[in-house]
Amino acid sequence: VQLQASGGGLVQAGGSLRLSCAASKSIFSISTVGWYRQAPGKQRELVAGIGPGGSTNYADSVKGRFTISRDNAKNTVYLQMNSLKPEDTAVYYCNAQSITFAVWGQGTLVTVSS
Repeated sequence: VQLQASGGGLVQAGGSLRLSCAASKSIFSISTVGWYRQAPGKQRELVAGIGPGGSTNYADSVKGRFTISRDNAKNTVYLQMNSLKPEDTAVYYCNAQSITFAVWGQGTLVTVSS
C-alpha cells in the first residue's frame, strides 16, 4: 500500500488549503488515518485523525479550524485547513494503520506567511 499526500503550498495567514492523502488500495474503511505535521526543529505531532467508523479527533491547536474527512470511493482522506496561522507552517504527513499494517505518505509542505 502506498499513500500520496498533496495539496500543500504557500498561503497567507487567514487563508485555506485542502490536503489530500490518496491510497493505492482501498484501506481507509479498515484503518485509522492521521494527519501529522513536523515544523523545523520540532517533533512530529498528530494534527487530526479519523477512525474506520468515522470518529474524528483533533489537536487542540487546530480545533475549529481544521476538518478531516474521508471519501472511501476515492480512497482519499482530506484535511481542510481554514484560518491558517504562521505557526501551522510545517511538512504535513498522512499515516494509515490497522492491526496488520502501518504506512506513511511522503510529506507535503505548508507555508503560511504573516
